[in-house]
Amino acid sequence: MFLFLLFISLVLTIQSHSYHKSKFISSTNFLSGSIYDWNYSIHKYFNLKEHNQRLLNENTFLRNQLHLLKSDTVHQYIDTASYNRPFTFYKALVIRNTYNKVDNSILLDKGLNDSITTDMGIITDNGIVGIVEHTSSNYSRVISILNSNSKINAGLKKTNHYGTLVWNGKDPNIVQLEVIPRQAPVKKGDTIITAGRSTIFPRGIGIGTVLDFELDQSQSYYLIDIALFNDMTDIGFVYAIKNNNKEEIKSLIKAESN
Repeated sequence: MFLFLLFISLVLTIQSHSYHKSKFISSTNFLSGSIYDWNYSIHKYFNLKEHNQRLLNENTFLRNQLHLLKSDTVHQYIDTASYNRPFTFYKALVIRNTYNKVDNSILLDKGLNDSITTDMGIITDNGIVGIVEHTSSNYSRVISILNSNSKINAGLKKTNHYGTLVWNGKDPNIVQLEVIPRQAPVKKGDTIITAGRSTIFPRGIGIGTVLDFELDQSQSYYLIDIALFNDMTDIGFVYAIKNNNKEEIKSLIKAESN
C-alpha cells in the first residue's frame, strides 16, 4: 500500500510541476537510449560474421582492382570486362595451421570447387603465407613458409637484388633470405618483398623487415634474418593468388629450354 501511494504521489508531483516533469522525461529518454544502445550492441555482436564476410568480399574485389591498375599504368580508362587481368584473388579461411614443426602446413576451407588450384600463392593483408601444394573438391593444403621445403623468390624493396626465402626451423616469426649478393646495400629495417621472378607471387607482396645479416663462408652472399609482417601463429582469413598468364609463361620457358 505504501509503494502504491508513493507511486501515485510521484505521478501527481510530476504532472503538476514542470521542472519535475522535464527531469522525468529526460531520465526516461536516457534510460530508453541506453536500452536501445545495449540492444544494438548485442545485435551488432551477433552479426559480426556477416559484416566480416562483406569486408572480405570487398577486400577481394579491391585487391583484384588494385593489381589490375598496377598491371598497366598507361591505360587511363580500363574496361574490367575485357581487360586482361594478370592476377585474380580468391578468399579462404584457415581451418588448421601448424607452426611448431620443421615442415609446417596450413589447411584451407576452399578447394577446386572454389577455383583454388596447386601452385597458387597464399597471402594475408600483411604478407605471404605459403603456396598451395594439394587440393580436393572443398579443401586445400598449403606449404607454409615455415617449412624446410619452402623456397620463394624474395628481395629488397629498394633495389632489384633478390634471393631465396627459406626457414631454419627455429623461430616462427623469423625466416631467412639467402644468396643476396654482397654488393646489395642491405641495412637493418629494410623491407623485404616478393621478387616476382616466378609465376606464383607478383612482385611487391610484403614479407618482413631485415632483422640481422652476415656474409656467408664464401664472403660472396648475405644470409639475412627477416622479421615477418605476419604472425604465423595466428592466421585467419587469407587470399589465394591465381596468375592468369601462368601457362603462357611456362610454355615460353619450356620452348626456350628445348
